[in-house]
Order: sequence, then structure tokens, then C-alpha cells
Amino acid sequence: MTDPTPAPEGPIRVLIADDDALVRGGIRFVLSMVQGIDVLWEAGDGAEAVNVALKQRPDVVLMDVQMPGTDGLTALVKLRAAWPEAVVIILTTFGESDYVTRALAGGAAGFLLKDAAADDLARAIKAAANGDAFLSPAVTRQLLDGMSTPSKPASPGSSPAPGIEIPEFAAKGLEELSAREREVLVLVAQGLSNATISSQLWISEATVKTHVSRVLTKLGCENRVQAALIAHRLGLVQN
Repeated sequence: MTDPTPAPEGPIRVLIADDDALVRGGIRFVLSMVQGIDVLWEAGDGAEAVNVALKQRPDVVLMDVQMPGTDGLTALVKLRAAWPEAVVIILTTFGESDYVTRALAGGAAGFLLKDAAADDLARAIKAAANGDAFLSPAVTRQLLDGMSTPSKPASPGSSPAPGIEIPEFAAKGLEELSAREREVLVLVAQGLSNATISSQLWISEATVKTHVSRVLTKLGCENRVQAALIAHRLGLVQN
């Protein structure tokens, strides 16, 4: 598995999928004031979102969860099955951890609540387009509050508390990480971008991407968000 592709050249092209036209209009208006982001397409349900995304290939899809017909989580799975490179941020008014876990299992690049600040929305889109992924602090806290995080890293064969399901080989993969890879994983779990990690560790951004790619492969993760949650779940990050 590899880290997502670099950011596209030119403005980030966005598709908004939400059954409420007023919500779509509000998001479009907010993003119209953000340099480097263009909302070019809209969809009123999940099925339409999948069709538009497969035809237009947007750089980022903002996907609502609750929509008539095909809901956002089902659309996410269908879209990524047909187009594995699709970058989808789940955007919803509901913050239940079940939505988050299903979205992450489906390969979402991020998860935001609709009441998130405009800056967070723009940052999430730019992060996802850069392959950094994004999980808002509010969602992360809510998700982790539902877990009983161990006080120290879990050992192979140990049983993590109920919550995010950790692949059986993740703990073993953790042992296979080099010291630098583990360091990068912790910083990823803290929500830092490749550029910030590069600056903090005094290594090139290309080297950071290589480390992240190896971390994802060893932990069996599809994206950084899943790796970040595994790091939290296994006690590598203090919450």
C-alpha cells in the first residue's frame, strides 16, 4: 500500500454531495473565498455522487452521510471500489463513532462535522489533496472517548478494548517499524502534515512520504487516518 498521490497542479477540484441544496450552497460559498479550491460539481444523493465522481474525477469529494437512496457511506464504498484513488472526506452533522469507523473502513481520507470552522474545512480539503488526510480534533476526541486506550503499546496477541477493530497483524507490524518509522507514525497520529513532519524531523518531505508509505504497508492500512487511529488505539499517543 502506498501513501496517496501528491496534490494536483492548479486549484483543487471539489465535488460536494449533499441532499440539502442550501447546505451545498453554503459550503460552495465558504470555499469560494479560499484560494486554490474550486467547487465544480454538486450531487444530491450518493448514487449521483458516484456517477459524477467517476465521470469527472474530482480531486476531493465532500460526502454527506445521510442522503436518500444511496447514503454517503454506501456511496463511499461503491466509489472506491470502482476508483480506488478517489479521495473522499465524510461531512455530516452526525458525530457518532459508528459513522467514523465505517467511513474509515471504507477508505475515507477524512471526517468532518458540518459545524466545523471554515478554516478546518479548507485545511481538510488541502490535506486530503496532498495525501495527508484529515480527522478533525472533535471527531478524534469523540472516537477515542469511546475506546479504552491502553496505557502502553499493546503487545502481539493482546486484546485491545472494544472500538476500532485493529487488524490482527497491526500489532506485529508495529514491531517491524524502524525507530524513525515509529516516530513518523506518532507525528502522523498527532495530525501533522508531511511538510510539518519534514520540518520537525529535519528530513526531506520525500523521505517523510517514503516512511509513511512503509508504515501503511507494515500496519496494513489504506490511509494515514487508519494508521493514526491504530497508533492511538495501541497507546503510542497520549490523548
